[in-house]
Amino acid sequence: MNKQRNIIVEQDTSLPVEQQKIELVERKGIAHPDTMCDSIMEAVCIALCKEYTDRFGHILHHNIDKGMLVAGKSLPSPGGGKIIEPMKIIFGDRATYTHKGTVIPVGEIAENTAKKWLRKHMRFIDPDVNIIYQNEIKPGSPELTDAFARPIIGANDTSVGVGYAPMTETENIILATEHYLNSPIFKYAYPETGKDVKVMGLRHGKDLTLTVSMAFVDRYIHNQQSYFERKEIIKDNLIQFINYKKKTLENITVQLNMLDDPSRGNKGMYLTVLGSSGESADSGQVGRGNRVNGLISFNRPQTLEAAAGKNPVNHVGKIYNILSNQIARRIHKETKGIQGVTVYLCSQIGKPLDEPLTATAKLILEPGVVLPDVEKEVSSIIHVELAYIQVFMTELALGKHPVC
Repeated sequence: MNKQRNIIVEQDTSLPVEQQKIELVERKGIAHPDTMCDSIMEAVCIALCKEYTDRFGHILHHNIDKGMLVAGKSLPSPGGGKIIEPMKIIFGDRATYTHKGTVIPVGEIAENTAKKWLRKHMRFIDPDVNIIYQNEIKPGSPELTDAFARPIIGANDTSVGVGYAPMTETENIILATEHYLNSPIFKYAYPETGKDVKVMGLRHGKDLTLTVSMAFVDRYIHNQQSYFERKEIIKDNLIQFINYKKKTLENITVQLNMLDDPSRGNKGMYLTVLGSSGESADSGQVGRGNRVNGLISFNRPQTLEAAAGKNPVNHVGKIYNILSNQIARRIHKETKGIQGVTVYLCSQIGKPLDEPLTATAKLILEPGVVLPDVEKEVSSIIHVELAYIQVFMTELALGKHPVC
């Protein structure tokens, strides 16, 4: 049977991001409330996929992509403060609670999965003490649930996924910086640093300015002097790390915790009890953080879809966004003569996922290369990726592709 994959390959004549004068890139770390929401709801989705498959042999309808972390209240203080009010995690959207007379404990699965994730990834947050859990996951509508029982499960929506490759030097440095600041070796050397890290990078020509926000854990800070001393040591260490990582960039500037003010006493330091602003200052929500490649790159085309928590069976908000990035990486890696590529996948509601309305690759070509030189090879890569989309969706259900 011939598939209508609607593959289009065209030349992109825009200026590569690396050559643009200004580039802005952001990364929210693992304990940022938005990233926590994305990560936890995705973990719940994966747990439900496993539960449904173990019980019934296939995945049932669900979407857990409307979650929220409600900030608590705390009183951080040098030497150790206290939590006044715990944070709250609200699980939202839809899932299948009953199937063929069997009840699935969706709420219990969601809460246990969140606790498991928190124990694994958070150093100071006790999931039994510091978090309240509220289950607002409702049963799915008959039409959405029925879509999973059809012989061919079509796209849940008419939507666009977009991905690109390769990453710029700035993008790679932003990603590496947050990974470094939250690495086990860094936390061993600087235990006073929390995992709530946000990195904003501005490249102006060959100059890179990083504005870093990183929570400090109050029990390791004895007074104001020790806070600012450790802050300077950490900043110097980070500058050394970035200078080691850079390739073409020239001047590196790092600014850490910009709201700090020594004249304001304890209020002039970014102190937390648990290492996350979610304990008192900042709530979080699914979809407000990193895109599926781990970055928020303001010079790139982006989608407003939140991939985290969406089902991997028919929800193109997850499938097409992650797949488009995978396709873009393959095209750039395997096809000579391509400087950069952006891939757009557009679905039509109800249509098979391997037959998008369009699968478009826009190519920035290297000097001397013309479109006919690469068009056939690029089309072939897209065709193969779409042909094996069921394998890819199985990988999504097993959590093999990150979403934030």
